[in-house]
Amino acid sequence: MEKIYLGSSDLEVSKICLGTMTFGEQNNEAQGHAQLDYALERGINFFDTAEMYPVMPRAETTGATERIIGTWLKKTGKRQDVVLATKIAGPSKAMTWVRNGQNNFDEKNIREAVEGSLRRLQTDYIDLYQLHWPSRNVPIFGQLFFNPDQERPAISIEETLGVLYDLIEEGKIRYIGVSNESAWGISEYVYLAQTEELPRIVSIQNCYHLANRSFESGLDESCYREEIGLLAYSPLAFGQLTGKYINDPKAKGRLSIFPPNWSPRYLRPRVIEATKRYMELAQANNMTVTELSLAWCYTRWFVASTIIGATNLDQLKANIDAYSIKLSDEVVKAINAIHAEFTNPGQ
Repeated sequence: MEKIYLGSSDLEVSKICLGTMTFGEQNNEAQGHAQLDYALERGINFFDTAEMYPVMPRAETTGATERIIGTWLKKTGKRQDVVLATKIAGPSKAMTWVRNGQNNFDEKNIREAVEGSLRRLQTDYIDLYQLHWPSRNVPIFGQLFFNPDQERPAISIEETLGVLYDLIEEGKIRYIGVSNESAWGISEYVYLAQTEELPRIVSIQNCYHLANRSFESGLDESCYREEIGLLAYSPLAFGQLTGKYINDPKAKGRLSIFPPNWSPRYLRPRVIEATKRYMELAQANNMTVTELSLAWCYTRWFVASTIIGATNLDQLKANIDAYSIKLSDEVVKAINAIHAEFTNPGQ
């Protein structure tokens, strides 16, 4: 498994990252441990989680994913062998159980979140600490456009970076990253780090897959020039790009077991139509659409690491095996033609 340095950091991470947000909901502790074991055996040293996981978020399960990783770390003693990434939840009116619904990126909340993650993960430090979504008003999770009418009070990026600076100095976190961020946000983080001698972000964890290539509209250049690595999440669009829901809309997975209003962007008619076209292309080239979708992410120059997830070891093996697939110029051209017709339907 190829490894690269993440952004401008000295974190050497595998090109595939194991996402763990099924642990504690769709996977129990033993299954989670088995996935961590198998991923490490295959050369994956990069694990991603979040304080709010598993999904879908519920008060009774929040934190379970980190706890499962923590028991694995304690059992195996493999802490030095992995790069561990987690995230602090941003403000949310829905998740009232996260710090009583008053969660934001100020000192009180960040410190409480970091201490909670360290405790659940049973570690003394976090390699990559990420802000799960911005404090400020920004279109995320299927919102298509910025709307200034939705402005809300927010913690300044400078204040947040100041707290993270202190936690780095204290040795509790090593590097920082953002998630679900915009081009303006990236610019502001970089500017403040340079002008105020605050820590630089080294990564951005944003959605990227065949039905949502919006990262290519400016963020790719910004991140390239500022040495910020993309951690591409949802490369299979919550399973839609496996084609299983095309064949059986009730196939077991996040899009069938969770309420449809939780991830409606992947149920849009144009996402389904685009998926059908990618399925046809994959079949014509002796691939599954899962392999086509993952190979696309694995081979993009701007993707530092692709975050994959699975609910069983067979899925995990297939997802990792797809790393060996190299797409021909003809297949890439065909993908771009479909994208031109169905541009970012899952954004």
